[in-house]
Amino acid sequence: MGGKMSEIASMTPESAAHRLLNPTRRGLMVGTGLGALALATGSRGVFAAEATDVLKVGFISPRTGALAGFGQTDGYVLELARKALQGGLQVGGKTYAVEILDRDTQSDPSRASQLAKTLINSDQVDLMLAVSTPETINPVSDACEAAGVPCLSTVMPWEAWYFGRGAKPGQPSPFKWTFHFGFGVGEFHKTYVSQWNLIETNKKVGVLYPNDADGNAIRANLAPLLAKDGFTIVDPGPYEDGTTDYSAQIALFKREKCEIFNSFPIPPDFAAFWRQAAQQGYTRMVKICQVAKTGLFPDGIEALGKLGYNIASAAYWHKAFPYKSPLTGVSGVELADGYEAASGKQWTQQLGASMSLLDAGSEALKASGNPKDKAAVAKALGALRTTTMIGKVDFQAGPVPNVSPGPIIGTQWVKSAPGSKFKLDYVVTEHATDPAVPIEAKLKPFNS
Repeated sequence: MGGKMSEIASMTPESAAHRLLNPTRRGLMVGTGLGALALATGSRGVFAAEATDVLKVGFISPRTGALAGFGQTDGYVLELARKALQGGLQVGGKTYAVEILDRDTQSDPSRASQLAKTLINSDQVDLMLAVSTPETINPVSDACEAAGVPCLSTVMPWEAWYFGRGAKPGQPSPFKWTFHFGFGVGEFHKTYVSQWNLIETNKKVGVLYPNDADGNAIRANLAPLLAKDGFTIVDPGPYEDGTTDYSAQIALFKREKCEIFNSFPIPPDFAAFWRQAAQQGYTRMVKICQVAKTGLFPDGIEALGKLGYNIASAAYWHKAFPYKSPLTGVSGVELADGYEAASGKQWTQQLGASMSLLDAGSEALKASGNPKDKAAVAKALGALRTTTMIGKVDFQAGPVPNVSPGPIIGTQWVKSAPGSKFKLDYVVTEHATDPAVPIEAKLKPFNS
């Protein structure tokens, strides 16, 4: 196709018009719109530039399915990004039009992989962005690594991304094209110890970690660190997503008198577990219920009714973060308020995370010097140092190559004050991994 367009672009305007008005079988391969552009310009230089100066960015996230909470706000964030990019992206003295091709994985890892391959092979994206959970990010990253397409991702423990895809401790990174930024086990460890020491407990922690990339990474790396800090980890073993009966796990937690509960479940699984835990009397002895993944978003907590009040969580972004988006210029409060006004729904921490991915991606494209050169973009990602909506992204200071760690801060879901628009308020209770984020409230015991 590129050769045919160049052929028409090299003609005089009269010859181009003849080809377009009297197409041969070969000429029919050129789209009418592009041909008309060549005719209108009468200049092969302008036409060639128009054909090559469009950047295609893939954006893959779970908008529907079991992980839909992670993608719920992406439509709004993408709208802001597209508006910010309406005038194009300036790189090395040239202005490139930017087309963001967003795709919904439907929370299916196989679909995520296929979407990535289609964006790579058919749409020929220049940069891939993937966000939220190993079920989305790992298959997309693998497809990009195999095809030699630069890929940037966020929102999953970096250990599950790095080691979960075959990298080995102490060995060189096997990845040339894929990069990930955000929290890891170290950040969870700091946050949980800081958060759990705010309330007096017996330091017995009942953990419910699933048999998936998140759960296995947390079990292997976080649990031993917590044990070294004096917490007794009571682990009934991995469970499969979709489990409906948690009686055995609940009985163990009750028998061991676990006053702290910690889990990394998908929403349907936690709802089933927590309701059974209430029915069987376990929730009455819980002083701290610390829930990752499901505990991130208001919809999942609100669905629990009174059982959702005082559940502790952790935020990889909060509207209290004191950073602005370099791409759109909006602050955290502006982003959250804008979303609520546009959607009628409560803001979620995913707003800032998805925005930060677009921030970092656009900064890497600008730093590449030539965003149509995939190797240059990959090199720019590996050297990227910038500040996004979530704070600092620095791939030169990571614990391993291809990774930039990020903060996660202690939070809690509390009942909103009378007259509030929403039933729950999401407050910051500690900030060990980023002291620049202001603490808003004191952690309450679950049963207070």
